[in-house]
Amino acid sequence: MNTTVVILAAGLGTRMRSKRAKVLHRAGGMTLVEHVVAAARALTSVERIIVVTGHQADQVEAVLAPQGVLFARQTEQKGTGHALACCREAAKQSGAGPADLLMVLYGDTPLLSAGTLVQLRDAQAESDAGATLITTSLDDPTGYGRVLLDDRGSVLQIVEQKAASPDQLDIRLINSGIYCFRSDDLWSHIGEIEPNAASGELYLTDVAEILTRHGHRVQNFYVEDSSELMGINTRVELADADRTLRARKAQDLMLAGVTIEKPETVSIDTHVHVGIDTVIEPFTRLLGNTSIGEDCRIGAGAVIESSFIADNVVIAPYTLIADSRVETGAQVGPFARMRMGADAGPDSRIGNFVELKKTRLGAGSKSQHLAYLGDSEIGDHVNIGAGTITCNYDGEAKHTTTIGADAFVGSNSTLVAPIEIGAGSYIGAGSVITNTVPPETLALGRARQVLNADWIARRKRLKASKPKS
Repeated sequence: MNTTVVILAAGLGTRMRSKRAKVLHRAGGMTLVEHVVAAARALTSVERIIVVTGHQADQVEAVLAPQGVLFARQTEQKGTGHALACCREAAKQSGAGPADLLMVLYGDTPLLSAGTLVQLRDAQAESDAGATLITTSLDDPTGYGRVLLDDRGSVLQIVEQKAASPDQLDIRLINSGIYCFRSDDLWSHIGEIEPNAASGELYLTDVAEILTRHGHRVQNFYVEDSSELMGINTRVELADADRTLRARKAQDLMLAGVTIEKPETVSIDTHVHVGIDTVIEPFTRLLGNTSIGEDCRIGAGAVIESSFIADNVVIAPYTLIADSRVETGAQVGPFARMRMGADAGPDSRIGNFVELKKTRLGAGSKSQHLAYLGDSEIGDHVNIGAGTITCNYDGEAKHTTTIGADAFVGSNSTLVAPIEIGAGSYIGAGSVITNTVPPETLALGRARQVLNADWIARRKRLKASKPKS
């Protein structure tokens, strides 16, 4: 059976106390709705994924458009039943047949696993039910709709908290709101949902009773782990979800052969890849689309975002790397920074308080202390002395520094770009270099040292001759 997945993501989420749509808040390195889309994609029979947008629709659609999903707009917020009805035409365009399935998910449930959705789909596909509803039990079900079952264990009715009797309020079995419908049964009866007496909205929960009334059984699919079904409504719940997602990620990496020291202290985004036998020290943050190779060591407090780290690399503690590359055998840090497309070549060394910005440091090259290298192309086996800076900005534009292979740049050198230092050249310590240095040349750009043996004595005599006040 083909399956169409509809993700309801039109609401603001007033309890988040935010100007941003709830589904655009982030946990585990992705927006909430991106987690739901990722879980839905694991269904191999998915015909298409339709996201119903409303509040800040343009922003939500901009985030999801690269993933190839379709969109339906709910221009007025009239409840979940109305939201689903808004995607009717888009769902029909999928070419779904009468026996095909339609799954309804919510954009604020980031902990929902792909495995649970596969089981839900299979449970519906293998039954004669008109729909299958995910349920779970809570110690405190306050605020949730209670699920009433018939003698066969099928869903008879969903009773909202406000409408429940005292006996019904004691029921711990709650409605998750996640369904898998037989498409033709859903579309035949969705128009029978009536506006809620209190709010005037159309609620999808009414469909269970409507289908039952028409002789279509609604199957109960019980999920033991209730945390998986948690919808995010507050910043507290957002923090809980983030913590859970990161704990899952750390566990997956450790089971795959990565050593994580004090895993409760690290923060690793969902899309991060780490190779086997790599060691991640405490308080590290691995963010975005970062990829780390095998046999690396990532030092305590390091922050690596959307970067590529090859095999056998050492990132020393408290190093910051963003949108950059570190090649095989390189060592970076401690207290170093790489950003904006920086590239540390194989077996290169970047030491403490060295910053690379839009700079390639060649294979075997070294900058061990206190340097700024911006907009530079540095060849292989170059030594950059402590205190060296490339002056890449003239107040209006950025300029490039090129340093050839095997060059030696002495400490406290100032290289005023645009400039080229030839291969095998030497720059004397303390030099200010403003012109091209040919290959195999010694360049000195500093004032000549002056010695005056009498200056101190004259100064002392002058001081002694002054009257005391």
